[in-house]
Amino acid sequence: MAGEVSGRRTRPARTGRMARVRRWWGRALGSEGHERSTVLLIAKGTLAATIAWVISYHLLHAQSPAFAPFSAVLIMQVTVYQSLLQSSRYVGAVVAGVAVQAALGFLVGPDVPAFALVALVALTIGRWPGLGSQGSQVATAAFFAFSTYVSATSALDKITQLGQIILLVLIGCGIGVLVNVTVLPPLRYRSAEHGIRTLAHALCDLVSDIYPALRERGLDEERTGRWRARAEQTGELVTQARTGLRMARESLHYNPRRLFRRGRAHTYFEGYAAVLEALERTLRQVAALTRSLDKWSADEDRYRYGAFLASYADFLESLSWITRVFADLDEDRLGEQTSQLHQLADEAQNYRRGLAEQAERDDLPLTDPGRPYGVLVIEAARLMEEFQYTCDVLQHHVER
Repeated sequence: MAGEVSGRRTRPARTGRMARVRRWWGRALGSEGHERSTVLLIAKGTLAATIAWVISYHLLHAQSPAFAPFSAVLIMQVTVYQSLLQSSRYVGAVVAGVAVQAALGFLVGPDVPAFALVALVALTIGRWPGLGSQGSQVATAAFFAFSTYVSATSALDKITQLGQIILLVLIGCGIGVLVNVTVLPPLRYRSAEHGIRTLAHALCDLVSDIYPALRERGLDEERTGRWRARAEQTGELVTQARTGLRMARESLHYNPRRLFRRGRAHTYFEGYAAVLEALERTLRQVAALTRSLDKWSADEDRYRYGAFLASYADFLESLSWITRVFADLDEDRLGEQTSQLHQLADEAQNYRRGLAEQAERDDLPLTDPGRPYGVLVIEAARLMEEFQYTCDVLQHHVER
C-alpha cells in the first residue's frame, strides 16, 4: 500500500517536470529568447572548447593543454563585442601574471617567500580598473605559472613553459572569438523591444485599473494609495529596459550579421531609445496623476462632478489602447503599428478636448488649490503631450 501511494505521488511530479522540460525545449526551438540563447551559448562553448583541446593536446602536445579550452569558454560572451573586450582583458591579465612570475622567479627563486611576493604583486596588479572583471586572472595566471616554473628542470624549460601558457591562452581566446563571430553571432534586437514592451505593459495595467474606478467613482484611499505605490515602483523596469537597449546596440558591434540589416538597425535603435525616454516621462506623469487622486478625499465632489470623472475615464481608456500597442511592439510590424498609434492618438486628443469642455460645463473650481480638478486637467494635457510625442517619434524613425 505504501509503495502504491508513493508511486502515485512521484509519478505526477515526474510528469510535471517532463512537461516543463518539453515546454523549455519548445521555447528554445520555436522562438528567439533566453532559452534559445542558452542552448546556442552551450553549443558554441562546446565547439570552441573541443577545437582548442584538439589543437593544444593533439597538435602542440602541450604540458598544460587545458589552458586553451578554458580560455575559449571563459570569453564566450553573449555578444561579439563583449567577447573581444573580455578576451583582450583576459590576455592582458594572463600576460601580466606570467610576466610577474617570470621576473620574480628568476630574480628571487622558487621558494615560499618568492611565492608570497608573486601573490602580492599579482593581486595588486589585478586591482587595476582597466582589467575589469578579468583582474582576478592576474593572480590565477601567476599561480599556475609559479607551479610550472617550479616543476621545470632547466632555465630554457622554464621559459618555454611560461611562454606556452601565453600561447595556449591566445589560441583559446582566438578560437572562442572566431566561433562566436562565425557561428550565429547573437543579435539582440528583441532585447530593446522586450524592455519597451515590459514598461508599456506596466503602464497599461496601471491606467487600465484607474479608469474603471473613475467611471464608478470608486476612489477610496486604499485604492489610490496602491496606484501611487505602483507608479513609483517602476524605476526597476526603466533600468531593465535601458539595459536591454544597451545590449541590443552592443550586439551590433563587430557583428557580421549586421551587414544583412544595413540601414535599419541604427534607425530602429534611435526610435526605440526615444520611445523609451518618452515612456519614462509618461510614467512620471501618471505617477503625478496618482498623487493627485490620492490626495482627493472630498466624497461629495465625486458625486457632484461625476460627468467630469466619466470624461476623465474615457480619456484614460483611450490612452490605455495606445499602451497596448506599445506593449506589443514588433519590428516586423512597425509600419502597421505606427499607423494604428497615429489613429489612436487622434482619438485620445478628442477625448482630452472633451474632458476640457466638460470641466467648463461643470464650472469646476480649477483655480482652487484645495481641489484636484485644476491639477487633473493639467495632468491630462501633459499626459496627452507625452503620448503624442511618443507616437510621433516612433513614426518619424520608421519613415526614415
